[in-house]
Amino acid sequence: MEEELKCPVCGSLFKDPILLPCSHNVCLACARNITVQTPDGETPVQSRASGSSDYDYLDMDKMSLYSETDSGYGSYTPCQLKSPNGVRVFPPANHHRHCSLTCPLCHRSVSLDERGLRGFPRNRLLEAIVARYQQNRAAAGASSSSAVKCQLCDRNPVDAAVMCEQCDVYYCNACQQRCHPSRGPLAKHRLVPPRNPAAAGGGAASGGGGGGQQPPATARKPATCLDHEAENFSMYCYSCKAPVCMKCLEEGKHNKHDVKPLAVMWKQHKCALSQALNGVSDKAKDAKEFLVQLRNMLQQIQENGVEFEACLVAQCDSLIEALTRQKAKLLTKVTKEKEYKLKVVRDQITHCTMKLRQTTGMMEFCLEVLKENDPSGFLQISDALIKRVTSSQDQWVKGALEPKVGPEFDLTLNTDSLLQTILVLDFCQGKDVQEKPLLIQMQAAAGSGEAEMETESPGVEVGPAVPAAPLLQLEKCCTRNNSATLAWRVIAPPSNPIEGYILELDDGNGGQYREVYVGKETVCTVDGLHFNSSYNARVKAYNGIGVGPYSKTVVLKTSDGRLRVAWFTFDPSTAHRDIVLTNENQTVSCNSYDDRVVLGTAAFSKGTHYWEVAIDRYDNHPDPAFGVARINTMKDMMLGKDDKAWAMYVDNNRSWFMHNNSHTNRAEGGITKGSTVGILLDLTKHTLTFFINKEQHGPTAFESLDGVFVPAVSLNRNVQVTLLTGLEVPKNTKQ
Repeated sequence: MEEELKCPVCGSLFKDPILLPCSHNVCLACARNITVQTPDGETPVQSRASGSSDYDYLDMDKMSLYSETDSGYGSYTPCQLKSPNGVRVFPPANHHRHCSLTCPLCHRSVSLDERGLRGFPRNRLLEAIVARYQQNRAAAGASSSSAVKCQLCDRNPVDAAVMCEQCDVYYCNACQQRCHPSRGPLAKHRLVPPRNPAAAGGGAASGGGGGGQQPPATARKPATCLDHEAENFSMYCYSCKAPVCMKCLEEGKHNKHDVKPLAVMWKQHKCALSQALNGVSDKAKDAKEFLVQLRNMLQQIQENGVEFEACLVAQCDSLIEALTRQKAKLLTKVTKEKEYKLKVVRDQITHCTMKLRQTTGMMEFCLEVLKENDPSGFLQISDALIKRVTSSQDQWVKGALEPKVGPEFDLTLNTDSLLQTILVLDFCQGKDVQEKPLLIQMQAAAGSGEAEMETESPGVEVGPAVPAAPLLQLEKCCTRNNSATLAWRVIAPPSNPIEGYILELDDGNGGQYREVYVGKETVCTVDGLHFNSSYNARVKAYNGIGVGPYSKTVVLKTSDGRLRVAWFTFDPSTAHRDIVLTNENQTVSCNSYDDRVVLGTAAFSKGTHYWEVAIDRYDNHPDPAFGVARINTMKDMMLGKDDKAWAMYVDNNRSWFMHNNSHTNRAEGGITKGSTVGILLDLTKHTLTFFINKEQHGPTAFESLDGVFVPAVSLNRNVQVTLLTGLEVPKNTKQ
């Protein structure tokens, strides 16, 4: 309240305050300082509005100064001072001239009449409130200066903190803990805040139930009329908004005005002010409650932040621990594989060393026998030696001098999907429990177990809704060569079952999305993608109500075609029904005497790729065909007879290139059992070249190839071949 009791000019508590027409107050002495002389016959310039800025007020002052300068009369004195509140203060004016006063708060100006400042009413009510406020403040200061001291401190006693009502002793905190602990027999003593003996004694001496209150202020004299100082105010002019005396009414100044008794208007205005205060009090109460709420929220945020950080650290530590355990398992597998290979190689070394020692000994013995010149003795043992040598030679069969295992480890660890999952790990705001913030999940799990994770508002019915966004299971999403496999899931309420899903991929270059799958399955493999490309994938669900929102986008990167190494097998799903696949779909044969086509599982559109086909069986001089094709090529005829395949068919003596049933470039040289046919697809140069037994066979077979191509083979029942992939590209090809 103290700010309400300070003068806007001097910044101190009001002293002899006067009430200006704008309802603001200033000290009488300050009013004399801010009174300004005006030229004869001029009225003071009114400010634009009470809400105008100080800049507007300064501009108005400048404008007045210029106009006065033009008239040859200056109203402002050279020595301008400022009060502590920034209001300009002028020396006292000569009252024989016309004067005006500008309110320092709203900047409204008013002219002074012949009475000067005595024409403004004195605000006796404000003066009384200031006097009472000063008395209360002085009493509070005296009470604080005579605070009760601890009665047990040896030196420099400090202020007492408590008083024991039973012991009637004042203690500070230290002495209370040491001399009057709250345990044992003293536990039942009552400790209360200390009472000021002086204040208590003063209250008792005042008598009459006054307690410690200050004596009432001296009764104020009734307010008198400014025009008739001997008359007290008894009426209130409603038109002039001012109290008046009976003489003012007798003189006829308020004849036609609405005049009411002063006591009636006093009670009426008090009632109006009380009602207005009730409204403001309610707002102040709401503001206090709001501040308490905000302070509680500060504490909750601090506590929840600490708990959330602890939960996050625990989850990350569990991930690290799981990764460490899996690392140990993988290392164990590698160790077992290494020990197995070492054991096989050591056993093979031991076996080969023993056989070599036996063979070497027999060879030395045979050489010694050959040196003998006794024919009869030689012939006696020659047959047995010849059989032993032949038998020993048969022991070194094909494969006996080949290692049973290779130095490479046939173990591949694909961490791309896991790394991507870690990189996209973030806080989600979804309806599903897996997509809820971490802290909400843990609080809900701790509070309600398997209860629903969301609480509906009471009285609100939730109607049918479209499915929620599916959640991509990144641990199951992966790529192989130029194929991508995606998996997802979504939790649907029983009332609105999901009817299907729509999977969309872009073109691998950040272009528009296109639908690649529509159905009920939650796992889909997309073939025929570009090598060395990054595809954005997303999925959405639909039901009878409509289509739901998209899932988060996942980025899938296909294999780098520039490495020129691709791993694939024959595809049983697209093969002709007469085709027979074995050896994990790497070996193919046929049940029909007619040619049948089988395709590979990989599709190429970029890069350079090379694979071979080994001839396992070749009877009656058939002519199998090898090459590439579109996915929709004919499967019941020789490869290359339609316009969707590019092939080389070959027998035991010669070969031809064929496309759309057009035979070109006959070349000498054929295949037999054990031969290999190589296919080089260079989509950088858009060419197709063939090899037999690692040597290029004929010129470049086909050029200007563009699009998506799948490895293809056609054969009949006289041929069996095995696919060899993951090979390096031959060098120094001929055009």
